[in-house]
Amino acid sequence: MRHYRPTSLRSFAGISPTTGQRVLIDPSAVVIGDVTLEDDVSVWPQVAIRGDMHRIFIGARTNVQDGSVLHITHDGPYNPGGWPLHIGCDVTIGHNATLHGCTLGDRVLVGMGATVMDGVTVENEVVIGACALVTPGKTLRSGYLYAGTPAREIRALSEKERAYFTYSANNYLSLKDQHIEELEALPETA
Repeated sequence: MRHYRPTSLRSFAGISPTTGQRVLIDPSAVVIGDVTLEDDVSVWPQVAIRGDMHRIFIGARTNVQDGSVLHITHDGPYNPGGWPLHIGCDVTIGHNATLHGCTLGDRVLVGMGATVMDGVTVENEVVIGACALVTPGKTLRSGYLYAGTPAREIRALSEKERAYFTYSANNYLSLKDQHIEELEALPETA
């Protein structure tokens, strides 16, 4: 049996992505440049994480599901300082989500097809509904569901919904480990 090592990492401008322990990056995904993936992060098929003009940080046990795009905003005359992308721990990013130059706290659920734009701050324990559009500079308060285009506060989360954040992260943690085991069992190719 061999030890799984992600193969979808690419340097840019002399900066290479860094990964913690037990990170899964699907071979069809790509992680470029100034990107940090902490322990137990999972990056699923067809994801693009591009830290080519600013940095991206993804916290432990976060899962980035199929087809998602994670990018930044560069430093320039229209965006002084730019906008890095910072994602906390135990975050679930649903299929085909787009996160651009924003900050997500811990235990956040980003629904399928949602878009979170530059300068947005998402506090801990927030649900962003499927296909929501979170417009630039908005702050999403902890403990609430946001949905719509543009996204607006819908209601407070129940205790059951708040417990789901950790459940979802742990579910993907287990699935990630199964995928790593299967990848390690594959024969090496020349």
